[in-house]
Amino acid sequence: MTRRELDAARITDPALRAAYTHCRQLNARHGKTYFLATRLLPADRRPAVHALYGFARWADDIVDDLDTDAARPERDAALRALQEELDAALRGRPTREPVVVAVADTAARYGIDPQHFADFMGSMRSDLDVTDYPTYDDLARYMHGSAAVIGLQMLPVLGTVVPTREAAPHAAALGVAFQLTNFLRDVGEDLDRGRIYLPTDLLAAHGVDRPLLRWSRDTGRTDPRIRAALTEAAALARGVYREAAAGLDMLDPVVRPCIRTAYTLYGGILDAVADDGYAALHRRSVVPRGRRAAVALGGVGQIAAARLWDARVRRPRRPAAGAPAGARPGAARRRADTGPSVQPLQPLQPLGEGDPA
Repeated sequence: MTRRELDAARITDPALRAAYTHCRQLNARHGKTYFLATRLLPADRRPAVHALYGFARWADDIVDDLDTDAARPERDAALRALQEELDAALRGRPTREPVVVAVADTAARYGIDPQHFADFMGSMRSDLDVTDYPTYDDLARYMHGSAAVIGLQMLPVLGTVVPTREAAPHAAALGVAFQLTNFLRDVGEDLDRGRIYLPTDLLAAHGVDRPLLRWSRDTGRTDPRIRAALTEAAALARGVYREAAAGLDMLDPVVRPCIRTAYTLYGGILDAVADDGYAALHRRSVVPRGRRAAVALGGVGQIAAARLWDARVRRPRRPAAGAPAGARPGAARRRADTGPSVQPLQPLQPLGEGDPA
């Protein structure tokens, strides 16, 4: 599968192919929901998405890897070294780090604004020091760099049927919606890292503060005030999903099934948290395996329709009966030569038992 993706993307240099393959492996290992949705993309676009994910994952691991005893100064130095290496690679200087090689190549191929990467790294560095967000506006400024820019980085790769500036706010909102979902699902794990990504004023409106969250996490006991606060946080996330939904039909039709699948699966995490009684402090809620499989299969059906439409639009048309044999073939050829080639459907990788959504 990796070889077909790289061939479709016209990535031929062996070192570059190895770098993209490394990023794909990171995505497959760490981003179960994200990787599943990515499998629904046309093959030629998947390497770029893997590169963007791989870079984001690497930076996030520097900040949050619990399997290392690295102190804050060491993590800060690692983040700064990563940014320096990326900045140099974006300017065309060679690098040997596979993730940076792939993401710099992706940025060049798709004309991704380097400021998006700078904003992302700024939010990653803030995680070393910031542990609370007094208001949603404060959290939104963090999420611009940590999530909204991910949607903006993806937009040139996915392609749109409207001007990019029209689709950009919705792409940014989708990144934020996904991250708000993660914040709710992972509230207990984040608390163990010393951070709370739910606005302080939202929690306080329900009588919740850090000591109460810590008590609930440590004792395994629930509290109706916490449930009420998490219910409001879920409603906040769903509002951002509605904002993002308006942009789905602005995307290239052949990528819409992938993004709709991701949209549905991540929204399903909110449903899973609710079904668990908002016990996110005590366990991580997951979308049931059968539900994920059903959504993915629905995406496959949408892909078949989208690619059939794409093939018909781009296919050179034969002259009508009785028309001269050479009647206007040029325009049809030009239509056929624009945009990605239509790729055959591939079987989805089975989901393992217990894979997190």
